[in-house]
Amino acid sequence: MKTYLQLVNNILIRLREREVTSIDESSYSKLIGLMVHDAIESVESAWNWSSLRQAVIVTTTASAPSYAITSAGDHSTIFNVINDTSNNWITYKTTECTPAYYTFDGLDSNGDTKIKLYPVPDGVFSLVVNIAKRSPNILADADTLDIPFLPVQSLAYAMAVEERGEDGGMSPVSAKALADNFLSNAIAIDASKHPEELIWEAP
Repeated sequence: MKTYLQLVNNILIRLREREVTSIDESSYSKLIGLMVHDAIESVESAWNWSSLRQAVIVTTTASAPSYAITSAGDHSTIFNVINDTSNNWITYKTTECTPAYYTFDGLDSNGDTKIKLYPVPDGVFSLVVNIAKRSPNILADADTLDIPFLPVQSLAYAMAVEERGEDGGMSPVSAKALADNFLSNAIAIDASKHPEELIWEAP
């Protein structure tokens, strides 16, 4: 697992620049840090990575229809919701209908995704919300990635080469093609862990 700082230094080395002890050490290392951050967002959004998947427990209260999925943010993906108390699946629906349905209800004041349940719970239930939670917007030097680092590092390097121009090494087009290859390979490997998500059936 690579840290944010290690990724920045790997790119600086590839650009024939000196390594830094902190991302904030120079204006150029800050720029590379922003490119790494952009690459992380791009790679995390490309697939629902196994390493980002987690279950969040939401406890209902009587007469409250809407619930925030704490710390999920607004870049998370909900796979399913399970009523753990009654031991049944809660189905996604966009309008009110029979019991045991949920829909999206915007964001709470913390920026976390909210879901609304139908019908309104008449008691306390423990819900398990399975999500893919993406990284926060700001990363510290020692933070590590939960996703494969090579696509992130390669994409950030491609961005740096494009911003800098020819550096005597790889062209921006070649660097981007290499990054795309690393990303597609990483997705293919991770997708094999969830084959049920790649099977589509006609209704």
